[in-house]
Amino acid sequence: QVFRSQLSISSVSDQDAYRAGLQPVSQWKAYGLNGYPGFIFIPNPFLPGCQRHWVKQCLKLYPQKPNVCNLDLHMAPEKTIDLWGQSKEQLRRKGSSKREPRSLLEKLRWVTLGYHYNWDTKKYSANHHTPFPSDLAFLSEQVAAACGFRGFQAQAGILNYYHFDSSLGIHVDESELDHSRPLLSFSFGQSSIFLLGGLKREEAPTAMFMHSGDIMVMSGFSRLLYHAVPRVLPNPEGTALPSCLEQELSSDLPVGSVIEHSSDEDWQVCAKYLQSSRINMTIRQVLAEGQKFPEEFGTNGKGQAPSEDSHQQENSRAKRHKPN
Repeated sequence: QVFRSQLSISSVSDQDAYRAGLQPVSQWKAYGLNGYPGFIFIPNPFLPGCQRHWVKQCLKLYPQKPNVCNLDLHMAPEKTIDLWGQSKEQLRRKGSSKREPRSLLEKLRWVTLGYHYNWDTKKYSANHHTPFPSDLAFLSEQVAAACGFRGFQAQAGILNYYHFDSSLGIHVDESELDHSRPLLSFSFGQSSIFLLGGLKREEAPTAMFMHSGDIMVMSGFSRLLYHAVPRVLPNPEGTALPSCLEQELSSDLPVGSVIEHSSDEDWQVCAKYLQSSRINMTIRQVLAEGQKFPEEFGTNGKGQAPSEDSHQQENSRAKRHKPN
């Protein structure tokens, strides 16, 4: 059922791959699944230590304003300005007891970037947009080009933050106006089970593991398939963190690299968070080249998140995490 997928090695120079924190594309392994044309699975192609950059960005930088997160729906704006600053000491001291109160970072369920999705109207809009992070856009462009999609524009992102009691119900990502461009998914931290279904909700899915650093690309026929994340699992290596996250970043970064060194202090906070959590970044191109949004009124951004309910109702209008 599994076969090797061909990548477009010439579309990404080794230098650009290095700048994005990736191995040369010629060294990647990529796989497809019979019956799922357009689905590509790339086991961890990141250079040693480079996953740490994306984890830190997802915890320290990307939740900052003007980006939108689930806590904005329940807290005053001044309370969500610096989630990292309010949480880092509490996280660093945190033990294994479940009775300890969760920090604000641990209550984070989703962050949206670029065009912010409205989960009530199931649409994006031109008037609810913030600048997309340049480092994440560059990473996405290189991965998309390696998979045969040169010119991919990262215009919207949903970052989902999972814990061991989290899940993401069955859904399909169809609200982007241009379905000819792929959906990119990046995973960091603890492992999970991913279910890849069919064009109809009731079709039996195929289950697979997603481990830290793994990338999935859903394109073509597979771009509009139902999918879900029913379980987050402890690192199968039996250690607190996967070995790929224990690797330190090289001190010799290439010129123009989007990867930044994390301080030991920052990584201690990230590592403590990841001992019981998983972060997923999904990146989308919303509009085709030259395409515009239709005229609409009354938009207000809302986001999607994984749910802590192990039996999430499939018919809920919006798959939104329960506030802590």
